[in-house]
Amino acid sequence: MDDFKEKLISLLHYPEISWSTVLQMLKKDPTLKNLYKVHPPFPQQTCLFPPGTSSNPSEKFSTNFLHPDIIRDQIRQYETNEITVITILDKEYPPLLKEIYQPPWALFAKGDLSLLEKDPKLAVVGSRQATQYGKNAIRLIFPGLIDKGVLIVSGLARGIDALAHESAIRNGGKTIAVIAGGFYHIYPKENMNLALEMMKNQLVLSEYPPDTKPLRWHFPSRNRIISGLSKGTLIIEAKRKSGSLITANFAVNEGRDVFSLPGSIFNPYSIGANELIQQGAKLVTDAEDILVEIK
Repeated sequence: MDDFKEKLISLLHYPEISWSTVLQMLKKDPTLKNLYKVHPPFPQQTCLFPPGTSSNPSEKFSTNFLHPDIIRDQIRQYETNEITVITILDKEYPPLLKEIYQPPWALFAKGDLSLLEKDPKLAVVGSRQATQYGKNAIRLIFPGLIDKGVLIVSGLARGIDALAHESAIRNGGKTIAVIAGGFYHIYPKENMNLALEMMKNQLVLSEYPPDTKPLRWHFPSRNRIISGLSKGTLIIEAKRKSGSLITANFAVNEGRDVFSLPGSIFNPYSIGANELIQQGAKLVTDAEDILVEIK
């Protein structure tokens, strides 16, 4: 790992570091040559910023407060745990993802990295309370998609996300999960076995270092990566106020295709999906409705 890459990855380990703060630092110091300053080490320190540090981002992330030895230790452990870090400047970084608003500075990856190069990719998201209708729709639509080599991208959440990953695997296809938080804190716990299987034979991604606990805002934030990796996004069941609609909005803003499974007007889990169709999402009844657009 070269010096600049290590410094960029190190930055992402600091508490409360924001995408904009990293950008500001890169503008001021494009090679990050001044990132590390001589500073006495604090081996027992758990918070990387001293108490009382200014709330001003440019001061909070002043190079005077960086303690690289602690973070270098963590980074060295990644190879042992078969975790790869791909920065936005690496050739392995997905080109489609670079096009989105605030593309992640780095992707922490565990699994089959060749899947990043596989196309086309389809994001599939939906309700965490999947109904039998949603499950039947996945069983109907997925074999045709997988047969044509479509890779399924989702968020490893309970409900439609987990079903999408499982169906892709069951049909002999490939799938990528983008998680909130880091690899050492998989959420929800009920999907731990699925996550471990995917880390071996599929691919799991996060924009956060492995020891990051998932926070509420991580979930809508990671949706931009799910849609950003993909040529299109399929919504299978969503309430009027749903994280799935956030993913659809990201897709629309990036000029990607949005597909939606129509549902009963009496089913609250179909209201959001039906409204997407009213707003211009393509109504989907079978795999061909999607393939004709993304192939």
